[in-house]
Amino acid sequence: MSPYHDLYRQSIQDPEGFWKAQAEQISWFSFPETILSKDENDLYRWYRGGKLNTSYLALDYHVENGRGEQPALIYDSPVTNSRRSYTYRQLRDEVALVAGMLRSLGVEKGDRVIIYMPMIPETVFAMLACARIGAIHSVVFGGFAARELAIRIDDAQPKVLLTASGGMEISKIIPYKPLVDQALREAKHPVEKVVVFQRDFVQADMQDGRDLDWMALRETTAPASYVELDATDPLYIIYTSGTTGKPKGVVRDNGGHAVAMKFSMQHIYGIEPGEVYWAASDVGWVVGHSYIVYAPLLHGCTTILFEGKPIKTPDAGTFWRVIEEHGVNVFFTAPTAFRAIVKEDPGAKLKAGRDLSSLRYLFLAGERCDVSTLHWLEEKLGIPVIDHWWQTESGWPMIANMAGVELLPVKPGSAAKPVCGYDCRVVNEKGQELGPNEEGALIIRYPLPPGTLPNLWQDTDRFVGSYLRLFPGYYFSGDGAYRDDDGYIFITGRMDDIINVAGHRLSTAAMEEVIAAHPAVAECAVIGVDDQMKGQIPLGFVVLKDGFDLTEEALEQELIQMVRKEVGPVAAFKRAIVVKRLPKTRSGKILRKIMRAIADDKPFNFPSTIEDATVLPEIEQVMKKVAR
Repeated sequence: MSPYHDLYRQSIQDPEGFWKAQAEQISWFSFPETILSKDENDLYRWYRGGKLNTSYLALDYHVENGRGEQPALIYDSPVTNSRRSYTYRQLRDEVALVAGMLRSLGVEKGDRVIIYMPMIPETVFAMLACARIGAIHSVVFGGFAARELAIRIDDAQPKVLLTASGGMEISKIIPYKPLVDQALREAKHPVEKVVVFQRDFVQADMQDGRDLDWMALRETTAPASYVELDATDPLYIIYTSGTTGKPKGVVRDNGGHAVAMKFSMQHIYGIEPGEVYWAASDVGWVVGHSYIVYAPLLHGCTTILFEGKPIKTPDAGTFWRVIEEHGVNVFFTAPTAFRAIVKEDPGAKLKAGRDLSSLRYLFLAGERCDVSTLHWLEEKLGIPVIDHWWQTESGWPMIANMAGVELLPVKPGSAAKPVCGYDCRVVNEKGQELGPNEEGALIIRYPLPPGTLPNLWQDTDRFVGSYLRLFPGYYFSGDGAYRDDDGYIFITGRMDDIINVAGHRLSTAAMEEVIAAHPAVAECAVIGVDDQMKGQIPLGFVVLKDGFDLTEEALEQELIQMVRKEVGPVAAFKRAIVVKRLPKTRSGKILRKIMRAIADDKPFNFPSTIEDATVLPEIEQVMKKVAR
């Protein structure tokens, strides 16, 4: 039996024994009393009775064990033309000061703190500072629309909000404080204090009595030490789009998370302590939580915090520069980033002369890597290029080529095989397992391994309804998939109405809600259509009310601006098409899946429940016009 299959078999046949052995790889204050148990909601929990602190494991532990002078965090910002590096000792001290700041504002264990900040070191300090004192952080992508921030404020109910005066997108300055102020006006929950880190290129207006200057507060603060936490205490809440338009607050615990992060760095990414790891993502997304901040530091690596874009900061060669300059050993980004690079520099001329000999593996995730991009990267880099699949809910890879165990042959279009602990099945709507090359729903046997979500924030009913009820005994991933004859899994896409725009999961329901608010719109539908650069982009269809004297071009521009304001620029909503009617079932459900198939020129079956089949040729004609 191969090394991968042997290790995977152990994790499935004896999960408690397997994850007990992995728990022994981290330093506990008190080792768990039980490895796997159930809570009061009859949901599984890992490592009950264990005592630890994630911030201690990521910082103090390494200082105590000889890594104090090793670089821990390298900040590289081509948009501001600045670089800073922090050793493990320096990073620990900075984090302790921010922890002291939070303590001085009355933040205690269990309190929530929202972090609405750009890709700067202070954001990392803030996350680890919350972990240090047992506060629960919720990072919201910097620049997200005020409405979205307000929804998260009301759900998490934070005591304190940490922000910066602004961020920079290529050369465009995005002031954050007006968005924060608007969100706080819209939110029902009152936030006691807002701490603002002022950046040189944009100054934030401060509100007396509520807003505090980050650096001024820092000057008067004593550092705070770490506290002992239960393994089952929440570390953070991260919000992911829900099909209802209301985001779901995914909870991550301390114990299972630390074990999973450590395990994944060694066994999936094949990187050793002391090496340099770079995930080119944003801390607002789960990749940034797991593989910019927590996993590399828990493993004793040097992590890179990159404030820039794959192109235009200053050009399509910036990734090659960072890899060479910092000696990156393992790199992780989204296929979207490289599609943008290929578009601007198809011959990789900007790579010429760069020494990339340090780079051992390139990992891709966020959306499936297309075959042409995969082959381009393999040709230009001459190293393994590994597509892998996971979700905000899992927090770490579920399907991957486990490079640290055994590098399996790469199959274009596949994320390879299940990661240890994930018992994956492909089933039909009745839950019956399908044979090779038959497409169905991807489900994973419950309980999921450590590090995955134990629940949603204060919403057990939604957790059970969203993930566990449809296929009893299994977690429903929401994705379609099939296995080939060799056991490789191919993800075919979402089975609901969440779309993936450049690696960002966004709710079409939320966009429809915005569009439907326009006075000229009678009804609408938003679908995700395939896009070479972004994976998917939203395409809107609107049916107008009678009597509105408005050109289609003017309406489209108004809807674009509405979505941009309410959902955010990340939605990339740029097309709204007026149609006479939408295809529906007799019960009134819009046939979005059929519309996606038409848009992507894929075959589909005529549903027997369709209200009027003559509407489909009309939609096809509209799609052809769009394509032209």
